Amino acid sequence: MSRPLPRIAPPDPDRLPEVGAALAARAGENDREAAFPYDGVAAAHQAGLLTATVAERYGGPGGGLAETVRILQVLGAGDPAVALVTAMTLFAHAAQARDGSWPERAYERLAADSAERPVLVNALRVEPELGTPIRGGLPATVARRRGGHWELSGHKIFCTGAEALGWMLVWARTEDEAARVGSFLVRGGSEGLRIARTWDHLGLRASRSDDVLLDAVRVPADDVIGLAEPGAGGGRDTAGGAWNALGLSAMYLGVARAAQHWLTGFLHERTPTALGAPLATLPRFQSAVGEIDVALSGAERLVAALAEAADAGDPTGAEQAGGAKLLATRAAIGAVEQAVALVGNNALTRANPLQRHLRDVLCSRVHTPQDDTVLLTAGRTALARRTLTEGT
Repeated sequence: MSRPLPRIAPPDPDRLPEVGAALAARAGENDREAAFPYDGVAAAHQAGLLTATVAERYGGPGGGLAETVRILQVLGAGDPAVALVTAMTLFAHAAQARDGSWPERAYERLAADSAERPVLVNALRVEPELGTPIRGGLPATVARRRGGHWELSGHKIFCTGAEALGWMLVWARTEDEAARVGSFLVRGGSEGLRIARTWDHLGLRASRSDDVLLDAVRVPADDVIGLAEPGAGGGRDTAGGAWNALGLSAMYLGVARAAQHWLTGFLHERTPTALGAPLATLPRFQSAVGEIDVALSGAERLVAALAEAADAGDPTGAEQAGGAKLLATRAAIGAVEQAVALVGNNALTRANPLQRHLRDVLCSRVHTPQDDTVLLTAGRTALARRTLTEGT
């Protein structure tokens, strides 16, 4: 390590509810204005949440996936836009803790800066023509070698937190005849980098997942991760996949819990004249709220258990993470949809947050791994298991 790094304080779990409440107070306004939640990100930083997974060797607390799941569920209930940019940053630090793939000098700078101020990190991979790279294909974004540096040119879409990112891991290919691919480290605000405000989404409006345009953006020669021929990277990153699947599942379960919280308040307050008592006193509503609570509690326990397994080195945590995401996101979406059905027109009134929770929770389906991929993998595994059983 080239220089002493400042110590990064661990997150204070007692402050989590306070941060979540502060985010919730501004979430509706940020959603209406589609404005990036800088105040919320600052609050997360001050509570040590953005740096919870920085490794101890870099001065950080070295938090694991189970702690990340707890953080993201609370932040998701407060403001999922803050939770999502926090998740991407925590995942990047956790990946460095596992495999040390960043150039040492660059990551030391990131760690030192993160001790002082909020520094958001995200991987920019999706492109207009390519779509999500998990489906295969090479990026159109090109890195050209120019003496002691690279020049990156290309177009990335769905770049969460684009305007506020301190570091962007831009997936690109070299212009060699035998192209190599890797993630090039681009600093936010670099010359030749432009944010196009294209984000006009149904949900997670405050995430500002805008387009990033790169025009001969300079990157130091060594600031690249995993540069290799396509398919030479050693296979799928199962650990990273588990962090992504379980962390984002927790975030959307937080959204559903926020919806449930609003629902129970509404049912206690709503007293129809003909009934003469709050809706909360009716068995029909009590049973429906119970169904929501059971579904969410089961999904939360599954996600938490697999996160703890992953932290303990149990391969079950990674192997079952995709299936857990499918179950958790279905539970979260179903819970919010059921809340909307119970409330009726009031649920879709813009003045009430339930319509925002519905729009936000629907975004859970688009994150990798998507349902069709999870089910295809699970089906093939089950069929292969039957074949092996018959052969014994």
